[in-house]
Amino acid sequence: MSSDSPQEIGRRIAACRRARRYTQTALAAASHVSYAMVRAIERGARRPSDEVLEAIADALEVDVARLRADHAGMERRVHRALPALSEAIAGYDLALGPPTRSPEELTEGITTAEAWRLAAQYGRIAAVIPGLLTDAIRYVHAAPGAEHQDAARMLASVARTADAVAFKHGAHDLSARLIDLMRWAADRADDPLVRATASYVRAETFFAARAHEVGLIAVEQAIDAAPPPDGRTQAAARGALHMRAAVLAGRAQNAAAADSHLAHARQLGEQVGREGCYLGTAFGPESVRIHEVSVAVSLGPEHADRALRAAATWAPGIDLPAERCSGFYIELARAQDWAGRPAEAFNSLRMARTAAPQHTREHPWTREVARNLRRFHRSDAESLTHFAHWVGAV
Repeated sequence: MSSDSPQEIGRRIAACRRARRYTQTALAAASHVSYAMVRAIERGARRPSDEVLEAIADALEVDVARLRADHAGMERRVHRALPALSEAIAGYDLALGPPTRSPEELTEGITTAEAWRLAAQYGRIAAVIPGLLTDAIRYVHAAPGAEHQDAARMLASVARTADAVAFKHGAHDLSARLIDLMRWAADRADDPLVRATASYVRAETFFAARAHEVGLIAVEQAIDAAPPPDGRTQAAARGALHMRAAVLAGRAQNAAAADSHLAHARQLGEQVGREGCYLGTAFGPESVRIHEVSVAVSLGPEHADRALRAAATWAPGIDLPAERCSGFYIELARAQDWAGRPAEAFNSLRMARTAAPQHTREHPWTREVARNLRRFHRSDAESLTHFAHWVGAV
């Protein structure tokens, strides 16, 4: 049974509906749920089933966990998708027939899935990504010569979105295979910016293996191979690699290299001028500032004050991707816990959940901080216990 009362669920649905300027009648039509049921749910008179809740969330274009914190449907959907993803890429180098979608339909589906990735809506991605990935692979093999490079760029994008689902849910072997596919596609796109993006994503394999020194070397080689930062997109691609290198250097306890890469990223962020999404990666002054916190946390507990100073009197803007905002608050919570600020740490975890519930729930540091807070700090014990149950920390 959910720890959220029907009244709480109803209030959240009503708030999301009003934010989208839907009437109850419009929500009922969009979700294929009866008007009487929508009214009863919003009043708290009915508890929605998983199927009804997911239909309403899809109609409102929000993560189901925003409506009910302990919803488990997303995890089931993701774990059902992982074997299908593995099957889809088993013979990616083989021509197995034409795609079922037109190039226009494939582009639309991949663009939508990328937006869900940036919003950390992994359950929605999982429902469509095996089919999209299969069609993107087939399109690379079937595309006429004039379309081949665009087809390869599309495959690199959808492989990255699939990887986000695998990596965030601990399927690191599958994640590594998807990254290999992304790099294969980048080579066929013959586009240095796509190669730079693939190198940025490849850093996940080094994080997963804790091979931080090797990862730093690989990313530094990618920086050397990246195109000159002559334009905004080129500067953003290089700046994102410097952010990755800074965090890898921090985890390798190489503070000098971390600071050097942060300085380069900061300079490129100023050159780009405004925060944006470039080739599927958020970059700009705000992303660099978030990585200042990430680097300090990566260096360890003795650098907690540095992380707190970087986050002082500042918070991520609402236009940043949800996953990046959530990551900022999770890392900040870790620093606050180290600094002996349990109330602030718990508040940061709740901010992370508000920004991106699925990302927060799957992040190992969320569980680490929640478990530590529950063990050593007794303030707000009931709320903390509910949160710890939600993330699987107890």
